[in-house]
Amino acid sequence: MANSLLSKMGALRLAPVIFIQPSRTTTSKHYIPKYKKQRAQKYLKVELPNPNEDIAAMGQEKIRQKMKERGLLPPRPWMERPFYISATGGVFEPYVPPEGDGKASLVSTTRAKQAVQLLEKKSKSMMAIRKIKSFEEEFDQKEFVQQAQNTYIKAHESLVSGDSRALRLYVTEKAYPEFRFNSHGKTIRWRFLESLEPPRVVHARCTDVVSKENIYGQLTVRFHTRQTLAVYDRFGRLIHGSEIVAKDVLEYIVFEKHLSNLYGTWRIHEKIIPDWAPPKQPSKLTRVMPEPEPEPVKVAADKVESVEGKETAAIADK
Repeated sequence: MANSLLSKMGALRLAPVIFIQPSRTTTSKHYIPKYKKQRAQKYLKVELPNPNEDIAAMGQEKIRQKMKERGLLPPRPWMERPFYISATGGVFEPYVPPEGDGKASLVSTTRAKQAVQLLEKKSKSMMAIRKIKSFEEEFDQKEFVQQAQNTYIKAHESLVSGDSRALRLYVTEKAYPEFRFNSHGKTIRWRFLESLEPPRVVHARCTDVVSKENIYGQLTVRFHTRQTLAVYDRFGRLIHGSEIVAKDVLEYIVFEKHLSNLYGTWRIHEKIIPDWAPPKQPSKLTRVMPEPEPEPVKVAADKVESVEGKETAAIADK
């Protein structure tokens, strides 16, 4: 047995080296020994955070130190973004114009009832004007109506000239799209001729928005004026009004101001259209003319009889 084992060991000595040298399948070394140091410098030993750390037990300085070690920024505190409301979204307690204003006589029963209702609402308007005077000490209704009429004229002149920047100075953000509605591609000719009656304040209200200190004021001004208006389409054809014929216009315009804002101004906010107002005249729209229908061809009666006689004769010959 020992002799056979020794004979086998002698045979292995004569075998090739490949059968004797052990081989490794996995290794942590690179197969090229060059640049060993540079390869080692490519890797950094990162200290992983401990997921079981009790952050609540740490102090503010300890948390700050840990975040600086890990290169983390402190969380941003939640801050509400401030925003500015320059105008309200509508008219609070809108003025109800008396029926037949400018036409009905003062002696009629309808005007008498409306006069009593206006007296009841006048106390609220007086309180609102007193509130406005607490913000504007030099507020005067007579001076305001003249300022309101100038604002009214300049707003319409800016619309006619197409100056949108100037228009924003005289109208609020709510009234701006209503002014510009359906005016693209049209030419507008507007003129203010005269005032048939002096403008006057007929309604006043104040309200607060979001907070008690943020107060807005609204004044409704009655305008009875004479104007001319003509609107042309993009082809230069008249679709509404006339530049020659003047019309009497009775309007109730609401002016609004942000009273809490030191630099606030009175601007046009909305136009009140009463229910009893007559409907507007439709515009003269331009359309494509339809193609003419073909006229039927008229055949003389004697020709028709001759044609029928020939057809019957041909059938008889057959």
